[in-house]
Amino acid sequence: MPRKTSLQFKKRVWIILFLIVIPLILGWGAYGHERINRAAVMALPSPLLEFFYNHIDFVTQESSVPDLRKYTLRDKAEHPRHYIDLENFGILDSIPLTMKEAKIKFSDSFLDSNGILPWYLMESMEKLTRAFKEKRKTEILFLAADIGHYLGDANMPLHTSANHDGQLTNQRGIHAFWEAQLPEMFGSDYNFYTGEAKYIENIQSETWDIILRSHRLADTLLMIDRELKKSFSPDSILVKSADGKLSKNKFNQVIHTLNYAKQYHLKANGMIERQLRSAIRSTSNFWYTAWINAGKPDLSELDPKELTERNRKNLKDELSLWKKGKLFGIQSETDF
Repeated sequence: MPRKTSLQFKKRVWIILFLIVIPLILGWGAYGHERINRAAVMALPSPLLEFFYNHIDFVTQESSVPDLRKYTLRDKAEHPRHYIDLENFGILDSIPLTMKEAKIKFSDSFLDSNGILPWYLMESMEKLTRAFKEKRKTEILFLAADIGHYLGDANMPLHTSANHDGQLTNQRGIHAFWEAQLPEMFGSDYNFYTGEAKYIENIQSETWDIILRSHRLADTLLMIDRELKKSFSPDSILVKSADGKLSKNKFNQVIHTLNYAKQYHLKANGMIERQLRSAIRSTSNFWYTAWINAGKPDLSELDPKELTERNRKNLKDELSLWKKGKLFGIQSETDF
């Protein structure tokens, strides 16, 4: 099979799989991940913006493919790429900065159990830079979408903590509540405008800064939940059916009551929106930096001129909408 035909076939297979299993995907949820990637496209400067906008629906939808590989295809290598349990690595200053150093210091089984998110992000950036340099269109788009997903995870505080679902503090269910139910319930009021992407001088340093900033919020979001529960009766925190059993969404996750969700969201004081915006900013910055480091290759030849011209008006309209904080064209089904 010719290389071009093979890539087209693989792309079709991924799309078919994606459409079949999208209801099974977790993470920030399709809701969050799609908005991160779509807004990140809008934050890119020209001419990178024009190239990515030609494929904005693909990059948006593919944002959840890493979760597909993790949960549906059961790819064992995928699981540790989504998190890092920082507490289990010892003193923060002693954590290896690169994947090579991490593999020297820790066993494969330890890394599989405790996560490799920051190191895998850096490796993915190296791959994206090479793909830009060699103008491999399909690889650029898949890698960019993946990086957006992992940066979304890196900006979710519980993806950096061993207490990732409050299981160590009797707060199970907090993970899905924070990263999926709350943004789905209140995200329509969020502002997704983050300004234009900026070049990152040191990807390694920036990656660890993102991880550590997120980690500092983990205890706070758990504390808000613990303190708020003191003012709620046990029966008023989680939704129950008429027979008294806990109601769950299609992912078998518990659902918090509207009143509890409203109060938590208020107490969080914009934290969830800020982390989503941080993920958008990080994603656009990383894509832009990879392109710059690749030598600013001309990507216009990768698409028909007619496609770019046809998209010009839509791009102008969507860019105007984004500058008002809103996004266009996402129809994610909510799960709560």
